Amino acid sequence: MAPSRKQEMGSQLFPLALLAAAHLLSAAAAAGPSVIVIGAGFSGISAAKTLSDAGITNLLILEATNRIGGRICKVPFAGINVEKGANWVEGVNGDQVNPIWTLANQLGLRKFYSNYDNLSSNTYKEEGGIYQHVTVQQIIDTADKVEAAGEKYSESLPVSGRGDISILAAQRLQNHVPSAALEMVIDYYKFDYEFAEPPRVTSLQNTVPLPTFANFGEDVYFVADQRGYEIVVHNTAHQFLKTTKDGVIVDPRLQLNKVVRRIQHYESGVTVTTEDGSVYKADYVVVSVSLGVLQSNLIQFMPTLPHWKLLAIYEFDMAVYTKIFLKFPYSFWPAGNGTQFFLYASDRRGYYPVWQHFEVEYPGAHVLLVTVTDEESRRIEQQPDSLTKSEAMEVLRAMFGKNIPEASDILVPRWWSDRFYRGTFSNWPIGVNRYEYDQIRAPVGRIYFTGEHTSEHYNGYVHGAYLAGIDSANILIKCIKTGNCKYEVKEKDAVN
Repeated sequence: MAPSRKQEMGSQLFPLALLAAAHLLSAAAAAGPSVIVIGAGFSGISAAKTLSDAGITNLLILEATNRIGGRICKVPFAGINVEKGANWVEGVNGDQVNPIWTLANQLGLRKFYSNYDNLSSNTYKEEGGIYQHVTVQQIIDTADKVEAAGEKYSESLPVSGRGDISILAAQRLQNHVPSAALEMVIDYYKFDYEFAEPPRVTSLQNTVPLPTFANFGEDVYFVADQRGYEIVVHNTAHQFLKTTKDGVIVDPRLQLNKVVRRIQHYESGVTVTTEDGSVYKADYVVVSVSLGVLQSNLIQFMPTLPHWKLLAIYEFDMAVYTKIFLKFPYSFWPAGNGTQFFLYASDRRGYYPVWQHFEVEYPGAHVLLVTVTDEESRRIEQQPDSLTKSEAMEVLRAMFGKNIPEASDILVPRWWSDRFYRGTFSNWPIGVNRYEYDQIRAPVGRIYFTGEHTSEHYNGYVHGAYLAGIDSANILIKCIKTGNCKYEVKEKDAVN
């Protein structure tokens, strides 16, 4: 292990907190190896806590935004706090316990079981009116049978991923290609609504069956806590970062509004440069930015990452999942048991398809949520909110009549356009498996990688981000404590 290097601060003056952070890294010789964690989302915070628990406390966390939590983010809307990013604890009541479920219960997080069982009675026609229950249920039953056949086929494939096919290809093997409006919205609900990309590009082998539900259980719970879902991240951070009595993080090892633009890496250490001209040196760096950021030009690696690493990063998809909130002067939609989720079957696949009301979660708020993904997300991000509201209102009037009130407010997240995210979560494409997973999380010299996209089984989920941070930190801890820094990437067709 190379000796730690003193942080270079330049000739300009810096705030006291920044000088304190510089002092922390300059004390590396006494405190042990220095590590910079880039990104304070759940993976970055989870990785930093794991390092701290292992006695590696000479840390500096550089976060590009003014907050921690990343894609777990509450925002004020219509007098309540809503989640513009992650919103569910997914995978509950199974044989294994989802670690996020444990954290949520420990914190008393306000959450509600999401029951989708009655969609067959809540699916609306594009031209107006509602489909008969029996008609929709027949489509759902057929889709379930096709998916079950796809699961059997998936389980027969070699673990290497070489025989993997798309979900759509598996459907074609069963002579089932959703094309009518009703078939498409059911197909969208089953796949796009979960993976944010259509079946034609989504891996069969990595999603059918889906490890999250197979391991942790099929139940999902919607988080509707005014403290925000992000308190699970804050709680983790508070366990190793200094805070005030009010829970405000004041630890100088966390630096907000620090946009990393360059990572230079050598045999002896790393140098990180931020957009404001600050320069930091350390022994190691853990990069926890999103896959979308890695695929963009926001951060320059010097020297450039090796081809195998770039290929692993570029062949994965950064999907876009957009939750649009609409506020109304009063509720006009059906309420009560079995009405919370409803579908709109358009001939244009993915056009404002999945809706949700909050009569239980946010009583009296009169708020609806509609979810769009992929190309519709990108299209909507590029148009004014007024046009999006107009489109959504046209859909709602088709469902509930022309006399419904106009929405008074709208919230349209723009994850794809945000240079600090470039999307919402990763989707594993066709043909990738353990080999590519090993490559995407594999270190490059003294640069380590983490994030939900490095989770072999739980990419795209909050628990995937949390567990990935722990896993990646443990790889670095092994390197630091044993001197064994070799990371093995087995051959593509290796059996084990």
